[in-house]
Amino acid sequence: MPEGHTIHRLAQDYARFTARTALRVTSPQGKFADAAALLDRTELTATEAHGKHLFLGFAATGWVHIHLGLFGKVAFGDAPAPPPTDTVRLRLADETAYVDLRGPTTCALITEPEKRAIHARLGPDPLRADADPAVAYRRISRSRTTIAALLMDQKVVAGVGNVYRAEVLFRHGIDPYRPGRDLTPAAWDALWADLVDLMREGVRHNRIDTVRPAHTPEAMGRPPRVDDHGGEVYVYRRAGQACHLCGTPVRTAALAGRNLFWCPTCQSVP
Repeated sequence: MPEGHTIHRLAQDYARFTARTALRVTSPQGKFADAAALLDRTELTATEAHGKHLFLGFAATGWVHIHLGLFGKVAFGDAPAPPPTDTVRLRLADETAYVDLRGPTTCALITEPEKRAIHARLGPDPLRADADPAVAYRRISRSRTTIAALLMDQKVVAGVGNVYRAEVLFRHGIDPYRPGRDLTPAAWDALWADLVDLMREGVRHNRIDTVRPAHTPEAMGRPPRVDDHGGEVYVYRRAGQACHLCGTPVRTAALAGRNLFWCPTCQSVP
């Protein structure tokens, strides 16, 4: 499932279609056809992301709420658009470009109050200017749940996925099984600031890189990472491989339905 930086990057990319006249909105697959007919030839006026939720604003009609889920994909291209396949849930197109949405978990036309309700149930997003990390810490500091599980709870922090969760905990030497209530305010402030920086870089480069300059392949004289997810990381999907810092084999375990990765030496309990 895409992490929050990908959704914010998509919001920026979709913004290229704002203020365009004669924007064609269609649903070749048919599952969004009624809403697409209402939006066709109206103006896209805003794009927005909150965590893993993407919103496309059509001032005259409402908001298209998109959640990619596990299988959703978005593809941009230059005009002329090719004939759409029957897997395209939503296509936006004009005389210069097009964008196709395939396989999302959610693609629905919603009202402004419905949009506000979605925001209300999400935690603060490190990539949003209105995010208040204190809101997340109030929930974390009262919880016996592990910090690794809390970081993945979108009601606590919106947009953090499995990669950022594993990597930010490693970067701060935090045992993923530490209860949230044992995390000090200073430790949370440092975690949050690091998430903001890492995720902003993720938006900028459209990939996740988490290793510090001293630990890059060039600096350490090691081979670059080869993985479908791309990016240089410390522990994510490196189970059994030597930790870049101490050489201990990286461990993995299932936690809250996802694979957790950590170094038992660098992230030992104080």
